[in-house]
Amino acid sequence: MTQKLVAGIEPPYYTALFTSIRPEAPEGYAETSTRMQEIVKEIPGFLGYEAARSPGGIGITVAYFRDLESLDAWRLDTEHQAAKAYGREHWYESYSVHIGKVERSYSYERE
Repeated sequence: MTQKLVAGIEPPYYTALFTSIRPEAPEGYAETSTRMQEIVKEIPGFLGYEAARSPGGIGITVAYFRDLESLDAWRLDTEHQAAKAYGREHWYESYSVHIGKVERSYSYERE
């Protein structure tokens, strides 16, 4: 899970919101997740992500991208596509992806 929120991004930018239901610790998931984090961080225009999972297996990941081109680079990455296909076959009961354009953003952090 993410320990620090993504903040201070000047709009406009784009989000990829991934919600899923999967078992708590399916075999091979942690390793693949770590690899996907390494790959996405190398994409020019990737701004960060936040993730959380409930004890019941519902997960939410929000990834932030400067533009649609960088988001498409992530979507089209061959390792990412292979991980998605494997996840559909072995890990996820269901998932949804929502893409959005952020036009306004603000944050707060207690000092």
